[in-house]
Amino acid sequence: MSAQKLALLGARIEACRACPRLVRHREHVAQVKRRAYRDETYHGRPVAGFGDPRARIVVVGLAPGAHGANRTGRVFTGDRSGDFLFAALFRAGLASQPTATSNNDGLRLHDVFITLAARCVPPDNMPTRTELGRCAHWFDEELALLGRTRVFLALGSIAFATVLAFAKRAGIALPAPAARFAHGAHCEIGPYTLLASYHVSQQNTQTGRLTPRMFDAILSRAKKCAEGGS
Repeated sequence: MSAQKLALLGARIEACRACPRLVRHREHVAQVKRRAYRDETYHGRPVAGFGDPRARIVVVGLAPGAHGANRTGRVFTGDRSGDFLFAALFRAGLASQPTATSNNDGLRLHDVFITLAARCVPPDNMPTRTELGRCAHWFDEELALLGRTRVFLALGSIAFATVLAFAKRAGIALPAPAARFAHGAHCEIGPYTLLASYHVSQQNTQTGRLTPRMFDAILSRAKKCAEGGS
C-alpha cells in the first residue's frame, strides 16, 4: 500500500509547476540537452523520491542533476554523483547493483529511500530559499508515507537544513546548541538520527574531499543507527 501511495505522490510531484524560474530552467535543459544525450528524451520535470517504502534510512540530496535525474527521471541516476552513491550503497548491501543508468535498469534499494530538498534542477545548482520552501511539503508528504524512518543521511548543508526544517514543522524539539553541518556530524532529533556527509558531487569526489572510504564509513554508521545502535 505504501508503494502505491508513493507512486501516486510521485505523479503529483512530477506535475508541479510552482516555481517559474525552475520550470523554465529544467525545460530549457531538457530541450538543449547535452551532446552525448541528444537522441534521448529528457524527463524535464520534478523528480520524486525513490527506494524501499519500508526504509529505515532516508538519504537526502540537494536537487536533480541537469543531465542525470532531470534526464532519466530518477534521483541520482545517470550521472557521476549517482555512480559514486550507488556503488557505495551496493558495497553496503543496500542496493541490488552498483550502477544506475535509467529508471528501468532493474535497480532495487533495500532499507534505503533517496529523496531531494529541491525537486527541479536549479540554475547553478542553487535553489533559492523560497523555492526550497515551496518544495518542503513534498518532503513532508513522502516522510508521512515512510513509516519506518529511523535515520536521515544528509548530503551537504542544504539537505542537512532541510531535515532540521522538517523536524521543526513536525513539532520535534531541535538539539541545543543548534546542530551544524559538517562531514560526519551526528545528532539525535526526536525519534530520528541525523547524519551528515559531504555531497557526492563530482566536485567533491574527484578532488578527494569525499572518498569512497569516507562515505563507506558514514553508511556503516547509518546502518548501525538504523538497527538501534548508537
